[in-house]
Amino acid sequence: MARKYSKASGKKVEKTMKERKAGTLRSGRSGKKVTSRKQAIAIGLSEARRAGKKVPKKSSARKSSSH
Repeated sequence: MARKYSKASGKKVEKTMKERKAGTLRSGRSGKKVTSRKQAIAIGLSEARRAGKKVPKKSSARKSSSH
């Protein structure tokens, strides 16, 4: 089976995780310090996506069916 994410995108996520650990990772719009692990991963994948690396597109919020 093929890789879902490229190695380069993994490196980008790794870099953002190190920035979070060092306390230098900031969120884009507000500029607040990022402390959430999930948010750091999301930022890394977003940057990789912008750089044109192999990253699956964002999954939209799933709507729960009430049937």
